[in-house]
Amino acid sequence: MQNTYKYRFDRHTIYWTAIYLIVFALLGGVLYYLYEGGYLSAWFTSFIVALIALMALSIPRKIVVTDETVEIRCLLDITEIRRDEIASVHRVETKRMKWIVPLFGSCGFFGYYGYYFDLHRFERVKIYATQWSNFVEIIDIYEDRLYVSCQDADRLTAELTPPGGNRPIEEE
Repeated sequence: MQNTYKYRFDRHTIYWTAIYLIVFALLGGVLYYLYEGGYLSAWFTSFIVALIALMALSIPRKIVVTDETVEIRCLLDITEIRRDEIASVHRVETKRMKWIVPLFGSCGFFGYYGYYFDLHRFERVKIYATQWSNFVEIIDIYEDRLYVSCQDADRLTAELTPPGGNRPIEEE
């Protein structure tokens, strides 16, 4: 059995991506105009092209759930979690995600992915999302937290819930 949950960009993510691209283009144009094609504008252009390539290759594409694993497939990377190592799976309200800030990753530029810091729990979490809604929190037996988003978050939560139910959350 294999189920696939696809990611879709929401309007908010598309707007932020367009804003980032416009700002990068304007900054590149200003640097080129001010320094007339000098090393600073060349360095900036090289850095921005590398950044855009890195972010584009890290875009989450889909979540594939098999009998043994859960795979979050990006264009360049696959994150794999064994199903027998999942301790609990919960839906997360968007208002709870306001305490999560980016450490290293994308924040609206082609999605939300990478390492983030949860200010409420004071711990590092990993996020793979193309929209800032419909979050599902996956906690493994090592207490690592992973947040994913997909259009059918309720079905994903029901499918990934471990046999015997979720382990209790310390907040409850």
